[in-house]
Amino acid sequence: MIINTCLLADDNYPNLLKQIPDAPKQFYWTGGDLSSLCNQPCVAIVGSRKVTPYGRLVTATLASELARLGVTIISGLAIGVDSIAHKSALDAGGKTIAVLPRGLDKIYPSCHANLANRIIDSGGVLMTEYPQGSELYNFQFLARNRIIAGLSLGVVVTEAAERSGSLNTANFALEQGREVLAVPGNITSPLSKGTNNLIKIGATPIDNAQDIIDNLNLSFDLLKVNPADNLNDLEIILVSLIGEGIADSEALFARSGLDTSQFSQTLTLLELNGRIKNIGNNNWSL
Repeated sequence: MIINTCLLADDNYPNLLKQIPDAPKQFYWTGGDLSSLCNQPCVAIVGSRKVTPYGRLVTATLASELARLGVTIISGLAIGVDSIAHKSALDAGGKTIAVLPRGLDKIYPSCHANLANRIIDSGGVLMTEYPQGSELYNFQFLARNRIIAGLSLGVVVTEAAERSGSLNTANFALEQGREVLAVPGNITSPLSKGTNNLIKIGATPIDNAQDIIDNLNLSFDLLKVNPADNLNDLEIILVSLIGEGIADSEALFARSGLDTSQFSQTLTLLELNGRIKNIGNNNWSL
């Protein structure tokens, strides 16, 4: 594993992270192209270590849908929501950044060593502000959370108890002027108490990836279709064009270069697979 050092003055220091008041003077990272990942829209997905089936489903759905659009998923490699977010982004063919609370020579938690390797192998990044050989102290988890928020346009909390550590990440996001978005949960579930309370005090309630995109003012022409997302060549052509904002069927057909049969069949398959939707008057969106 090649571990790189990034200083606050370096050109490849992430711009969003540089803006926070307590940006780390240096950090250590390994994996893919850090600058490329941070130049894509970055969204943090965090939540409880103890996760219900509801929280698992919501986290996996949001992370995979955002990753398919080219959003870099940020989280902390922790047990529960964090690891589900990382895995779902990878399964969708996307990229993810994991921020660790200790040196990269000892992956924490150790049970996620294979997940850490998978992130690296996929072109994602592991990063930390702590050097190799450093001890692990409780305060480092809290400090790590400010970096997760600092790398991101917004923080999505999918499931959290009343005293969940992920709420600290949300607080850092508020202090940094970033958006905080929360998934509403069952009012009888202790693991939704934290997210429901966030909404009470002003977090934006969301229940799908489009809500996140809208609230962060992202436009589809800023997002890239990942060719590794199990799409064939014809599907990539149409999804890319729709991602560029070409919604009308006639315009899509003209720009695609496909024949009538190819166009009709590919459009139908994309709709059946949930990759695109008809928004009326023969117009399409991702």
